[in-house]
Parts: sequence; structure tokens; C-alpha cells
Amino acid sequence: MTHTVAVIGGGISGLAAAHYLGQAGVTVTVFEKTPRLGGHLRVSDIAGVPVDEGAESLLNRRPEAVELAREIGLAADVVYPAPAGAGIWSRGQLHAMPSGTVMGVPSDPAVLEGLLTSEEIARVRAEADRPSMPLSSDIGIGRLVTERLGRAVTERLVEPLLAGVYAGRADDLSLRATVPVLAAAAQAETSLLDAAAAVVAKNPGASVPVFAGIRGGVGRLAGAVAEASGAEIRTAVTVRAIQRGSDGRFRVETGPAPSPRFEDYDGVVVAVPPVAAARLLRDVVPLAASGLAGVEQASVAIVTLALPTSGFRRPPTSSGFLVPPSEGLTIKAVTFSSVKWPWLGEMAGDLVVLRASVGRLGDVTDLQHSDEELTGLVRRDLAMIVGVSGEPVESRVTRWGGALPQYAVGHAERMAAVRDAVAAVSGLAVCGAAYDGVGIAACIATARQAADQIVAGLGSVV
Repeated sequence: MTHTVAVIGGGISGLAAAHYLGQAGVTVTVFEKTPRLGGHLRVSDIAGVPVDEGAESLLNRRPEAVELAREIGLAADVVYPAPAGAGIWSRGQLHAMPSGTVMGVPSDPAVLEGLLTSEEIARVRAEADRPSMPLSSDIGIGRLVTERLGRAVTERLVEPLLAGVYAGRADDLSLRATVPVLAAAAQAETSLLDAAAAVVAKNPGASVPVFAGIRGGVGRLAGAVAEASGAEIRTAVTVRAIQRGSDGRFRVETGPAPSPRFEDYDGVVVAVPPVAAARLLRDVVPLAASGLAGVEQASVAIVTLALPTSGFRRPPTSSGFLVPPSEGLTIKAVTFSSVKWPWLGEMAGDLVVLRASVGRLGDVTDLQHSDEELTGLVRRDLAMIVGVSGEPVESRVTRWGGALPQYAVGHAERMAAVRDAVAAVSGLAVCGAAYDGVGIAACIATARQAADQIVAGLGSVV
């Protein structure tokens, strides 16, 4: 008989863990509380074109996501974005995204010309006159940047970039957890400019694309991984509790509370968001549950529009733009998907397909609007920024409640403590966006680690 493992959560993290466990000869059952797999990966048609509703790209400069896509049969569909630059809307103008920055932290003040005023750039240059910097503890990245380079760099560059990734606030987001390479450099260099320059110098050349995608949408990845895993998939099933028996096995409770169903497994992978994970781990690993319960989660919405190219003052040629929260607009980022992804542009024909991101931690007003109202607010912002007019051919609003865990100061240390506590329980592991990064590649990396931990705990598979 083979060992049996329950994977709780049918997002990309849980599905990847199921795939890696299956490769090791483990019999896997995946439990997903919603009727569909994929978590925040989903693709659906708009104006006859498949467009992602959640994440639309894979980080190509780390291997996990692209390698998994190729491994499960999507190699021919791995694609790369067009070489179109991005911009930032600031003070009534669209500016080209400065080059040579690390999550908005410049390596050379000269790249800020045009985006910042001469006085603001002079403040950046003045860092050389400040006391030596090397960091010994974690800090909010926005607070550090403001202290070293001035508030303008935080508001006009760092804030919109971090809002696009985490939907959080730069002052509260951990330097170590959100930009670990910069944190490491900041421990060795005497200035933040030098730290950013050191990171830029180590980056791969332009021949290595930063991102990759999947023809037909990144949302295809989840279903393909599920099929390749060979796991038993149970959707619309809520796991209510996990208990550990005297025999060392795990009892998983599902079904309605009045008539629960219990099943025993040799191992369990918990691959759900932090608050849900805390609830499931409460009886088995209280210390881990306590650490996870404190992770905040931000909600966002994606407004997707298919607009006639003729409605634009000038057809877009960039991949999109960011909007600093200080601008007071509804949108925080726009991606011109039909420009960014050539395959999608070919299918869209004379339409421009774009996705606008709305919402960040603490800002709930915009998300309380109806779909129609939210679409109208996005169209108002677009009319001002890119001069588009006329009715969309089709629109779609996708709401992701609690989608993005917040990496507050000290997050890396707290999650290390969570993992240590979980690892002390043989046959138990965790994975997902709460631990080492919110991107797909980072989630898949945690899934691989969880699968390896489970297999090691179970011993040799018979």
C-alpha cells in the first residue's frame, strides 16, 4: 500500500503540491471548498478572447513556474511579453518607467529626471551626505526609502510598484520579505543607492525575459497541473478540522457540522490562505496557527474592458502604467493585455483589451461600488489618462476578496517560526502565498518544499 496524503486547498499551491507528491508515489486527495479549482488563477472570454481574471504572468527569472508548465505539457504554449515599456501616471502626465530601479528604489538619481522635480532629485543625491546605512533589522521599505531618499521616491515609485504586487502600503511592508535581494544588499552597503546599484549589477541581461505567460491565459495552468497530478479531486468540499490520532495519522473532518465525515491520512498539506490555515492548524500546531492568524489580507478587483482601438486618442503601445495612490484615482494599475501579449493582440483584432486593478489594504470604498459603478469609475480615469472614449464592447469585473497576504515588518521571521512549528509534526506541511512571495513561481516553490517535507516525514513509499 502507498501512503495517503490530503491536500487542503485547490489553488495553484495545493495542486502543485499534489503533483509533486504524486511523482513520489503518494496517493493524494485534494479538497477544494469552492466548485472550481485554481484559486486566484482563472481565465474566461471577453469579447471572444480568453483573458485572465487573476494573475496573467509567471516570473521567468526564477524557474519553478515555467518549468512546471513545461513539465505538464504546456511547453509549446509558454510565451513572452512584447518588448513594450511601462509607465507611471504622475502629476497629470504619463512618464516612462525609470530603468535601473529595484522595486522603485533607484540605483542612479539621473533616471528620475522628468518623474521627480529637481528639488526631489537633489534630495535623492543628498543621501551621500547622510550617515552610513547598513541595516541590522527589518524595516518597512517605504519608511526606509523616505528616510534615505525622500518621500517623493516612496510616493511616486515604490508605493505604486508595491501596491501592484501586494495591494499594501509601502510604509508597512517588510523590506526583507518583499525585496529580499535589496535587504541583503542593504546589510552590506553604506547607502541605499549603492545597495540598489549592487542588485542591478547582478541582474541577468536583457536577453532573459523577466516574465512569461501561457497562450490562452495563465489560468490554464491550474487545470493542467490538476490533470497531470493524478490526484483525486474533490471540489465543493469544506474541510472543517484536522486532528492527529494516537497512531500518528491525521483525521480530516468534512461535511456538514450536524453529520460530519471523517477520513484518515498519513499526511496533510495545508494550502489555504493564512486565516483559514490558522483555523485548521489550531488543534494540531497552536503556535503555527497563532502566527498565521495575524497575517492581514487585502482585497482587490480587476476590471477588464474590450474597447475599440478607434476610441483611443492614440492606440496604446506600452504594456501599461501604474498610478500612485497619492493621485487620488480609482485605478492603481492598468495593463494593456492585447499589447503586452502578442497572441492576445492577434485574437483581439481591432480591439484593445485592458485590465485595470482597483483596491488596496484599508481602502474599501472603491470596492463597495457595484460592478457598473466601478466600471464607470475606471472608464473615467482612463478617459483622463489615455483619452479613450466610447462604450466598451464588453466589460467584466472580477473581485478577489482577501486575495493578497500582507508581508508586514518581521513577516519572514514569523513565517519561519510557523514553518518550524509545522515541521516538528511529521507528515504535516504548509504552502501558499503567505510564506515566500505572492507570485505563482514563489507559490509553486513552497509547494515543492511542502511535498519534499511530507515525503521525508513519511519515509520510503512502499
